Amino acid sequence: MGDGHIDGFGILEIAVDLAKKGEEFVMATVVWRDAPSSGKQGARAIITAAGKVFGFIGGACAEPVLLREASEALAKREPRLLLLGPGDDQDQYGGHVPNGMTVVPISCQSDGALQIFIEPILSVPHLVVIGRSPMAHTLMQLAQSLDWRVELVDGSDFASTSANHKSIVVVATQGHGDEEVLETALAINPVYIGVVGSKKRGEHLLGYLKDRGFTQEKLQRVRVPIGLDLGKTSHREVAVAVLAELVKLRSSGELSVETSVQITSAEATSIDPVCQMTVAANEKGRPFSYQGQTYYFCCPGCRATFEKEPAKYIAQEASCS
Repeated sequence: MGDGHIDGFGILEIAVDLAKKGEEFVMATVVWRDAPSSGKQGARAIITAAGKVFGFIGGACAEPVLLREASEALAKREPRLLLLGPGDDQDQYGGHVPNGMTVVPISCQSDGALQIFIEPILSVPHLVVIGRSPMAHTLMQLAQSLDWRVELVDGSDFASTSANHKSIVVVATQGHGDEEVLETALAINPVYIGVVGSKKRGEHLLGYLKDRGFTQEKLQRVRVPIGLDLGKTSHREVAVAVLAELVKLRSSGELSVETSVQITSAEATSIDPVCQMTVAANEKGRPFSYQGQTYYFCCPGCRATFEKEPAKYIAQEASCS
């Protein structure tokens, strides 16, 4: 499964690297096994949103199930506990099926089973604060206390940050190069662009950007002034007001980026007509042709079973469709 040679600290290093890049992924951990399963207790694997798998927790029977369940866990933003094994009779697993666990029958030739915890690792907000004022420093500290990832830079260094379309950009340069910073921000197109400043200052900046040829759609991306209205406040209270507004927007979903979290395999897939598992639709799927149709299988056992009674499994497949 994937880069199976990576384990232990290697898996953790990959997880840290993905998190720093703001990428969401799934961490899968084997918490129990029943021999002769190839997965080992404590083994971990990472599944990225692009379907890349790092690590090894099970063989060919487990991989398509893991990809499917990882995709659903990311989409629903919820962890899940799985039991992969032959059949769906929970009594056969000797009390290893706690409440909330999903039993996923897999038709392997071995009688082994795996209990796998699938945990979606979601990205934390990435806040880029531009400016070196006391307010900017306070905003950085407050956001860090929420475990947000924060970069504090001067306007001249903004282009060298890791800001991207998922980032939150707050311009707090207090008139020192606001215009150039906003042009750079609009080119990056982050999910949020806000300017700490007065309404009058905002009108000037929007007028400048309009004269520079930015469309009305682009201009509407720039929010100014920003922060909850707390009346006359100190720089620390301004930072609180700005962060409070960002938290509110994030909670309402306004800072979400419309992206697909569908984990897919790079290979074309098909359904094994015997066990109904998702399998590779290529030579690895042990193809068998019958009456002009090619069928694919998870293992030699399923293929042999189909060869004996193809009409039976074709009829079952038709009744389920």
